[in-house]
Amino acid sequence: MKCPAKLYSCIFVKIRSPLKALLFKYRSVLRFIALFLGTYVLLSLCYGLYLKLSEGGEYPPDVITHLVAKQSSDLLNSFGYDAEVVPGESKPMMKLIVEGKFLAQIIQGCNSLSIIILFTSFIVAFAERFRKTLLFILAGGVLVYAVNILRIAILSVALYEYPQHKEILHGVVFPGLIYSMVFLLWMLWIRMLKTKVGDA
Repeated sequence: MKCPAKLYSCIFVKIRSPLKALLFKYRSVLRFIALFLGTYVLLSLCYGLYLKLSEGGEYPPDVITHLVAKQSSDLLNSFGYDAEVVPGESKPMMKLIVEGKFLAQIIQGCNSLSIIILFTSFIVAFAERFRKTLLFILAGGVLVYAVNILRIAILSVALYEYPQHKEILHGVVFPGLIYSMVFLLWMLWIRMLKTKVGDA
C-alpha cells in the first residue's frame, strides 16, 4: 500500500520542526563550537605547515623555537647563571646548558605557539568587534610568549637547584602556571563582554 505524498510531507515537517527549534535554542553554543574548532583546526594546519617548511632550516628546529631558546638563555644569564643553548645533534631541539650542565631540551612544544593557538581559538569563538578582538589576541599572545620564556628560565633554575623535583616541576607546576594564565585571560575576555552587555 502506497503512502500518500502528503503523509511523507507531514512526517518530515513534524521531524523538522523540533530539530529546527533545538538548533535555534542552542544556536549560540553551536556557533561557539563551530568557531572554536574551525579556528583551532585552521591555525593548527598553518602551524603544521610552518613546522614542515622549517625542516632543515638555518635556525633549528624552527625560527620561533630557536628564538625562544636564545631568549631563555639570555634571561638566565641576566639572573647570574652561565647559560647557553646549542642545537641538538640527532633531534630537532635546542639543548639548554646551565653552568656547563645539560639541563633541558627546548623542543617545538616549548615555543608556546600551540598554547597561543588554543588561546586565540577561544577568543575568536567569542569574537566581538574586529579591532577589539584582534588587539586582545595580540596582547594575550605576546603575554603568553613572554611568560613562557620566563617559565623556561625559572624552570631551568629550579631544575639546576632542585634536580630531585624534576618530574613535578616540569610535569605539573610550570605547565599549570601557564595554562592558569590562559584561563584567566579567557575569563577576562568574557568579563569584558559581559560588562558591555550590562552597560547597554
